[in-house]
Amino acid sequence: MGELQELARKLLADGAVKVVIGYEEGPRGVRPAFITTPKDADRLVFDERCVHNLTMYLTPTRKHIAALGKPAIIVKGCDTRSLAGLIRQSQVKRENVVVIGARCGGVLKDPSVKAAIAEDTVADRCRGCTIREPRLVDHLVGEPKPAPPGKSLVDQKIDELDAMTPEQRLAFWHEQLSRCIRCHACREVCPNCFCVRCLADKAEPLESSAHLRGNMAWHMVRAMHQAGRCVDCGECERVCPADIPLRLLNRKIARVIEARFGHRPDDDPESTAPIGSFQPEDGQEFIR
Repeated sequence: MGELQELARKLLADGAVKVVIGYEEGPRGVRPAFITTPKDADRLVFDERCVHNLTMYLTPTRKHIAALGKPAIIVKGCDTRSLAGLIRQSQVKRENVVVIGARCGGVLKDPSVKAAIAEDTVADRCRGCTIREPRLVDHLVGEPKPAPPGKSLVDQKIDELDAMTPEQRLAFWHEQLSRCIRCHACREVCPNCFCVRCLADKAEPLESSAHLRGNMAWHMVRAMHQAGRCVDCGECERVCPADIPLRLLNRKIARVIEARFGHRPDDDPESTAPIGSFQPEDGQEFIR
């Protein structure tokens, strides 16, 4: 903790950055913090409750954050994949941000309370994590952490859905998506949702009312827009007030993309995604 606070204090005091985007104690656990003066660096914390993917604050659509000046940002290993994606998609210039990597051994599925990382407390997205020590960083803080325990259950659930008939799968998603209230929290928390004007904010073609037909259209379109880009940070599912299992949609598409194109989002900004690039050897059997 002290190492992180001291680094942030120095970066701000030296004028290297104008704001440090990190975490601080809040009324219900930790919350995002925007530190603009050296004396406030003592507010910064980092522990198992730091679930937020802060890279969402780097997109140009966050004009109130951009107005603060050059940022430093605290990232976990998984977050660096989102950062690499933003650089790859020309939303962030690497030289315009100072990246502070925090070693991480997993975050809690219920970050409102302090608890040790264990098989029954760790967030599912952390199970099987292979990037506990962030790359693509300018500074690295914290002690090395052990791998989070357990095996992710999301792929098991996808396999169960794949084993259903199309009618059964449709019934499952009708039940899930009928609860959507169209608050668009999933969009607001996603680092990849950086369109200046979202399709959902237009009068057409998506219906804006919270009914099953409009909900199905919104979530299917949004999931397809994440194809090859979603890093499975799970933020959309975490913030959903209706507890809709959105990771199932995104992870299913990610599995198809990996099987079809051999692509998995990584922390290398130079790697190319299959959506937006073309390889002559790509199969074209879908063209009729």
